[in-house]
Amino acid sequence: MFENIGEIVLLFWRTLLALPQAWRQRDKVFDQFFEIGNASLLMVCVLSFFIGAVIALQTGPVLVESSLPSAVGGVVGIAIAKELAPVMMAILIAGRIGSAMAAELGSMRVYQEIDALRTMNINPIHYLVLPRILAIAVALPLLVVFSVLVGWFGGATVADLNHRMEIPYRVFFSDLRDIVELRDVANGVFKSFCFAIIIGVVSCHQGLVTIGGPRGIGRSVTKAVVNSIVLIVIFDYLLTRFLLK
Repeated sequence: MFENIGEIVLLFWRTLLALPQAWRQRDKVFDQFFEIGNASLLMVCVLSFFIGAVIALQTGPVLVESSLPSAVGGVVGIAIAKELAPVMMAILIAGRIGSAMAAELGSMRVYQEIDALRTMNINPIHYLVLPRILAIAVALPLLVVFSVLVGWFGGATVADLNHRMEIPYRVFFSDLRDIVELRDVANGVFKSFCFAIIIGVVSCHQGLVTIGGPRGIGRSVTKAVVNSIVLIVIFDYLLTRFLLK
């Protein structure tokens, strides 16, 4: 991964320079956006609900036994909004969408479709890379907002139904509102935007450099997912340090 970091940065820079072409590629952006949302929404819903449920189940009884039942909503709310929702959704999208991007572009590279585009004087970055990166950069933050809301609901459901807590929905969300600020949710959304750029650029780069036929496509898909997850974890730490200042 790190030996190709210069190529990844260069692809990101070329994509930035191609932004004025975004309106001309709007149909492809909308198609990619719909595919990302349609393919991921159900998984996001299920995963987010049970993430919130697990956090409430793990922390709630301890806080109640420590005479801090009013902190359950805040702990679940903060954990999901600032950390778990953006990171887990980014990993999910890297596995589901990043792999699809790498496989599609890798197939086009192996079967010389990208060379054909260049022959027709069509820039692959404008035609292939830009729509995918723009779509994921918009879709992932929206999915994270949805994930946060569903995760909060999952935590509230467990807090209400678990006999060791028995915290009503009204009390849970009242405590959550007192502790969680809009800035906390905004930080998570900002993280998810950065993660989306990472996934899009890494996956597209890996697809564009694919060689070796079907086996090479498989290697590219694996590298795209693994490299994206590694960079997500690294940048999660760096962004957290930056946002805590």
